[in-house]
Amino acid sequence: MDPMLLALEEARAAAARGEVPVGAVITDREGRVLGAAGNRVEELADPTAHAEVLAIRVACACLGTPRLPDCTLWVTLEPCPMCASAIGHARLARVIFGAYDPKGGGVEHGPRLYHRPDCLHRPEVVGGMREAETASLLRTFFKALR
Repeated sequence: MDPMLLALEEARAAAARGEVPVGAVITDREGRVLGAAGNRVEELADPTAHAEVLAIRVACACLGTPRLPDCTLWVTLEPCPMCASAIGHARLARVIFGAYDPKGGGVEHGPRLYHRPDCLHRPEVVGGMREAETASLLRTFFKALR
């Protein structure tokens, strides 16, 4: 299955739980899924329970290592600064995200962590994958809250 479609499934499941609909999947260099998660901030009462962080935890546990140098993170929303930093510490090779996040992003917006000269690790970044679909999911979720 397309990893971004799996990330979208995780995002939809998060929305069904009342969470901000963000989903993340980590694949190895052969494309095998090592971890998948959706946001669980509200459920776990944990502000760090973002999809990316949870998926990193699962993938690291799967491989028995704190680093994922040959892996790709697929996520439905541009990672926030916290997640961008976690991605750097995990040494992920690539980040492929859907919707851009001008307000809360940390990769292409905000602090742009991977563009800083003191950046610990710079993964390859591709933004805008299935952007219309991922952005629509977020808009629909937030519109229902208002």
